[in-house]
Amino acid sequence: MKIARLAVLGVALLAGGIAAFLAGSSSPPPLPETATPVPVVRIDTEDVLIATGDLPLGKIIGDGDLAWQSWPTNAVVPTMIRRTEAANVMSEMKGAFVRIAFSQGDPIRREKLIRPGSKSGYLSAILPSGSRAVAISIDTQGGTTAGGFILPNDHVDVIKTGRDEDGKASDSFVTETILTNIRVLAIGQNIQEKNGEKVVVGSNATLEVDARQAELLVLAQRVGQLSLILRSMADVSSAGPAAPEAPDRGLSIVRFGVAQGGR
Repeated sequence: MKIARLAVLGVALLAGGIAAFLAGSSSPPPLPETATPVPVVRIDTEDVLIATGDLPLGKIIGDGDLAWQSWPTNAVVPTMIRRTEAANVMSEMKGAFVRIAFSQGDPIRREKLIRPGSKSGYLSAILPSGSRAVAISIDTQGGTTAGGFILPNDHVDVIKTGRDEDGKASDSFVTETILTNIRVLAIGQNIQEKNGEKVVVGSNATLEVDARQAELLVLAQRVGQLSLILRSMADVSSAGPAAPEAPDRGLSIVRFGVAQGGR
């Protein structure tokens, strides 16, 4: 019995030795490959002047409207304002007028601003090339300007009302749309709409027109009364260029308060 146990023990030791020998002679598993480090690319930047919020047309630059922001050097163009070249520009731009609107984060460009002290030339500065600014008299109560809801940068049609020279009755009038899709530059002395403030209707409205339309407006105001008809914002972009209507279109005759039809 003891001999059998010794035999089993010997076989177990022999098997263990063989297993240890095989394990020691086998090659070790390969080490995991280390990932190649990705080189860090450094981007050179410059501080440029940007708008911290939306700056609409006519906005006066004040505290907090401008800030410096890092910009990739290869994306900086000469029209941008760099901190290295104009460190005190924010104080210089305070009080300037916005000639062309900025969105939040847009780089500030000098040609889009009118520097302080140039207020007298503001209106001529915002006029596109070839355009004219013509002021017409309006009802201060808003009777000829959609109840006073017409504001700068709205688009309007201009209607002339005058006596019907061909009518038999002395109190017959005709109305005619003489201009369409005209941009309003100012109402009274207001050149911008201020959110939250009461709209003040002035005694005149300044319109943006071309040379021919300016002549038509001056003549029409002399022979009749002009009214501004507010257009929908959705119609402005699709209405096409403003142009005088033909003299025999868009007319209606009113006698004794009753429309007599077109002519």
